[in-house]
Amino acid sequence: MTVFKATRSRPARRPLSRAVARSTGFGLVLGTLAAFSAVHAATPTAGATFTPALLAQVAPATSLDPAKQLPGAISVSNIDFKRGDGGAGRLILRFSGEGAAPDLRNESGQVVVSVGNASLPASLQKPLNVSDFATPVEQISARSTGGGTTLVLDTEGAYESMAYQTGNEYIVEIVPRAAAAVATTRNNDSDVAMGATSATTSDSKKYSGRPVTFNFQDVPVRTVLQLVAEESNLNLVAADSVTGNVTLRLVNVPWDQALDIVLRAKGLDKRRSGNVIWVAPQAELAKYEQDKADARIAMSNRVELVTEYIQINYHNAEQIFKMLTEAKGIGGSGGGGGQGGSIDTGFLSSRGRLVADGRTNTLMISDTPEKVEAMKELIGEIDRPVDQVVIEARVVVATESFMRELGAEFGVSGLKDNLAFSGDFETNVKNWNSRNDAEENGTRQVITSGLMSSLPVTNPAGAVALSLLNAGYALDLRLSAMQQEGRGEVISNPRIVTSNQREAVIKQGREVGYVTIQPATAGGVATPSVQFKEVVLEMKVTPTITNDGRVFLNLNVKKDEIEGFVDTSIGDVPQISTRSVNTAVLVEDGQTVVVGGVYEFADRDDVSKVPFLGDIPFLGNLFKKKGKTKEKAELLIFVTPKVLEVAQRNHR
Repeated sequence: MTVFKATRSRPARRPLSRAVARSTGFGLVLGTLAAFSAVHAATPTAGATFTPALLAQVAPATSLDPAKQLPGAISVSNIDFKRGDGGAGRLILRFSGEGAAPDLRNESGQVVVSVGNASLPASLQKPLNVSDFATPVEQISARSTGGGTTLVLDTEGAYESMAYQTGNEYIVEIVPRAAAAVATTRNNDSDVAMGATSATTSDSKKYSGRPVTFNFQDVPVRTVLQLVAEESNLNLVAADSVTGNVTLRLVNVPWDQALDIVLRAKGLDKRRSGNVIWVAPQAELAKYEQDKADARIAMSNRVELVTEYIQINYHNAEQIFKMLTEAKGIGGSGGGGGQGGSIDTGFLSSRGRLVADGRTNTLMISDTPEKVEAMKELIGEIDRPVDQVVIEARVVVATESFMRELGAEFGVSGLKDNLAFSGDFETNVKNWNSRNDAEENGTRQVITSGLMSSLPVTNPAGAVALSLLNAGYALDLRLSAMQQEGRGEVISNPRIVTSNQREAVIKQGREVGYVTIQPATAGGVATPSVQFKEVVLEMKVTPTITNDGRVFLNLNVKKDEIEGFVDTSIGDVPQISTRSVNTAVLVEDGQTVVVGGVYEFADRDDVSKVPFLGDIPFLGNLFKKKGKTKEKAELLIFVTPKVLEVAQRNHR
């Protein structure tokens, strides 16, 4: 195991080290790293420190592999562009082999990528318009220059560029400056400076380390880890199984992102504790954590079990037992709930048992002390008194009616020479006979009235009658009128108290009976029976108290009334008027809200008249009957919830 120590207090070495790590002259850095790896790859030394003095000593003696730098040895196989998180543009260059040496630089609004030892096929020498991706990159121009390749990225707006190389891929990211977060704190656990760039990868992981530039060609992984430890001011511990070389090129990349790239490339993983990072192969870390978990389980299996009895005060022990046992899903070793039932649960260890006694409303827990304490805390959170809610409803039915009728009865009867006239033939016959009797017997002639128009008002409030009687004729006129006005209001006020999330029902009314006939069976007779229909005022409500003190109501209010009865051959059948509302509403505590309302209005004009005669101006009123009716009905349902807070008493 190798330990790379952070060097925080070396002011003379820090500027030179960072200058080397971030310089754009990659030749010196590549040669230095290769030489350093040759010196330290054989025998890693605990506490090794990568210093500028050591770089100066080994730099002249090393160089890169000439075979990997020959122009035309490799070529660009593909150019791809994608949109990353936060509107970042991502250029991906793929080469036909390893050993490409790209160079990234910014030139007056353009990002230029030069690869001197990689040729560009003619099929890729064309401009790419990428403005539709909505990134800072507008266009990419690829061209061949002197056996190498040059890509020019035309940009727009403020941006930050970073690049890294893994194997035969070179990735350039152009991030909008507005999407780059600025770190504002610096502590002992992480080296984050004011103005450091925060980068975001495709998996939405945030990076906030200081930007660095690395250029590695076949450098041992331990050397890279030492550079990261130097840059991050963290202590880094590498397992003995961390071996191998890595080739990558990183430009302006946060050091924590650079560390993740190296770890992914070599199948490594890390664990951090304070300012110490442990790096090892993924399988080794997984085995370590598995062994640690197995040891913890084995230790818990040796702990002596304890038993606790928990009295349930505000809940039902069997319901809590069912809740805790169903959390695991299917079953365990014990029986069901109730008195004496026990079962393995996901909240207990494999040795734990849970028993519910419905008679005393008690739970018995047998497990390790740690698990028992956890279960007691959990049950304490469940077994709490819930607040109660008073729900008051008012059902208001307001009615208003107006009715007016005007009718007339008019008739003329008389005798003239040989003419008898009246409203009907029977009256004419009576008048004619009266005349004949008067002439024969010398008696007084009697004129019988016969109405020509009879349109009276039903139940009139008043009437005016006029009769004129002469020797030869009789005139009858009767005018009747009626006007009715009515106003009524019915208020029903149901009120109920219930616990939070418990349905409550209140009902008041009666049952109305009516007779029905059961069909006759074969050889039998029909049988009458009495059925009953409820006519009630009913309210069903389920309240839910929210965290902010409001009340969510699932409400059903119904009000029935008997309007009358229908006469049938076997009895009277009731006519029932039903008014109801079924709704869900969120109401403030103590606030009154109208949850429903129905408004009805009826306006009716009736005219009964004698044809033609009723249409005569003024005189036509004697031959017609007029009626006017207006009815208004309004239903309003008001609801007012009030929360009754219940304080919990400490019983344990």
